[in-house]
Amino acid sequence: MERMEVKNMNKTATALLFKFIMTFVFAIIALRFIDNNTWGWVFWVALAGTALNYLVGDLFVLPKYGNIVASVGDGVMAALAAYIINLIVPAFQTTFTALALFAVLVAVGEYFFHQYLQRSEKVEP
Repeated sequence: MERMEVKNMNKTATALLFKFIMTFVFAIIALRFIDNNTWGWVFWVALAGTALNYLVGDLFVLPKYGNIVASVGDGVMAALAAYIINLIVPAFQTTFTALALFAVLVAVGEYFFHQYLQRSEKVEP
C-alpha cells in the first residue's frame, strides 16, 4: 500500500471516530440525561447510529442529494435506530421528546460534519 493511501485511510478513520464521538455525546444528552438509559445502551445506540449514518448517509445520500437532505436523513436514521433498539431491548426505553432531540442534534452535527467531508479531499469513503 502506498504511503498516501495509508495517510488517507488514517484521515478517514479519524473522521469516523469524530463522527462516533459526536453521535455519542448527542446520545448522552438525549437518551441518558432525558430518558436515564444506561451508558452501555447509549454507547450501542451511538455506534449503530454512526454506522448507519456512515453507510447510508455519507456514502450514498450525501454525494447524490447534498448536505441538507443527508443531514436530515442522518438525524431521522439515528432516531429510528434508537427507536428500533427501544422496541427490541426492554432495558432501553426512550420517549418521543428524547428521540426528537436526538434527531435534531444529529442532523445539526452532521450538517457541519458533511461540510468538513466535502472540503477534505483526503477523506475517502
